[in-house]
Amino acid sequence: MTHANTKPATLGELRASGHAQLSVKQEIRTNLIAALRDGRDPWPGIVGFEDTVLPRLERALIAGHDVVLLGERGQGKTRLLRTLNLLLDEWTPVIAGSELGEHPYDPITPASIRRSAELGDDLPIEWRHRSERYAEKLATPDTSVADLVGDVDPVKVAEGRSLGDPETIHFGLVPRAHRGIVAINELPDLAERIQVSLLNVMEERDIQVRGYTLRLPLDVLLVASANPEDYTNRGRIITPLKDRFGAEIRTHYPRLLSDEIAVVHQEAHLEATVPEYLLEVLARFTRLLRESTAIDQRSGVSARFAVAAAETVAASAVHRSVVLSEADPVARPVDLGTVIEVLRGKIEFESGEEGREIEVLEHLLRRATADTARERLGGIDLATLVSAVELGDPVVTGERVTAKALLAELPDLDILDVVAKRLHAESDGERAAAAEFALEGLYLARRISKIASDDGQLVYG
Repeated sequence: MTHANTKPATLGELRASGHAQLSVKQEIRTNLIAALRDGRDPWPGIVGFEDTVLPRLERALIAGHDVVLLGERGQGKTRLLRTLNLLLDEWTPVIAGSELGEHPYDPITPASIRRSAELGDDLPIEWRHRSERYAEKLATPDTSVADLVGDVDPVKVAEGRSLGDPETIHFGLVPRAHRGIVAINELPDLAERIQVSLLNVMEERDIQVRGYTLRLPLDVLLVASANPEDYTNRGRIITPLKDRFGAEIRTHYPRLLSDEIAVVHQEAHLEATVPEYLLEVLARFTRLLRESTAIDQRSGVSARFAVAAAETVAASAVHRSVVLSEADPVARPVDLGTVIEVLRGKIEFESGEEGREIEVLEHLLRRATADTARERLGGIDLATLVSAVELGDPVVTGERVTAKALLAELPDLDILDVVAKRLHAESDGERAAAAEFALEGLYLARRISKIASDDGQLVYG
């Protein structure tokens, strides 16, 4: 599409161009159907919902329904809501200078109706980008009706206008999103009396301010997110409001390990090389946390946990490279332990687990590491490595051991080349990480021992 500056600049030019007006929901439906028909992905950056959440959401949007997404924290609800504006037309015409961004064919405020009548085809128009047609509000207990709907503007009243004059109203978030999308995050946190103020907006499409009903045929798609537990916990979505949402869609955490890893790749900002098998360990660890009876599953284990864990492991590798003057920081299995202390606060434990938090996390991290080692190194006979470590000198690693020092301690065995090839390890740092991963896998399989010394070093023997 051409840039906004080359488009019609007056109502007359817009009519002459053949432009047709669509409601927001018609616009989204048209663009969504076109994307599906052309085989384009309407949901860039959304991972793991392809066969579950997205088909339901697409059906709801085609039906023209307002939508509430239900799911635990960190399931990508907000990310999904923020992609909705990509289904709007890239540019849309609005009456120049209008407070609510009204369509030139359909002014709805008294000021715009008056200007349209006075200027006719000379009514100036502007073009608004779809990024400006998405409004988001985090519902907090102190959110007011004025924030969402509007209030009487005392300055305008002081100018001599009467309270009954609709032009005395300062509009809130929802009217200002006219011809766009309004997203309310954590809807149950909104006080019930504030939720009531949305009822007219959703059904009758008018607004009430201070007892004065203003007939505003608002054109908005209202979407919201909520945690299912909030219905009984901190607050709830009032029944009449639930009834007005055409679709209630449950979200979920990634169901495939590959999706969990893909989310980490997409969201994490890694300051060092983190081998793929270590990301797999963290993804498995996150999944084990979601299955553990020691963890409060009502609050969930966010996808942000795995992302933050990967960033923490990378940061540990950078820290080591700076302290020990290594050129290229590469994360090693020894860095995995840093995740537990740093991230334990991101998880809610069941009430009977006080004092056992670290123990639970260490156990699940060992399980994740052992499962990944079996998966990644299955079929490789590591007996020669076991014998060499048992009979020769022990292998010392730790946060204060460089990759070169670790490689120098390793026995000269062909099997380590096989391990390096299987784990796609090429640089010294990657080969050291691969060897350490193999040793950790053997320790967890109880084929060799591991002792932690007082200075933080780990000795495999």
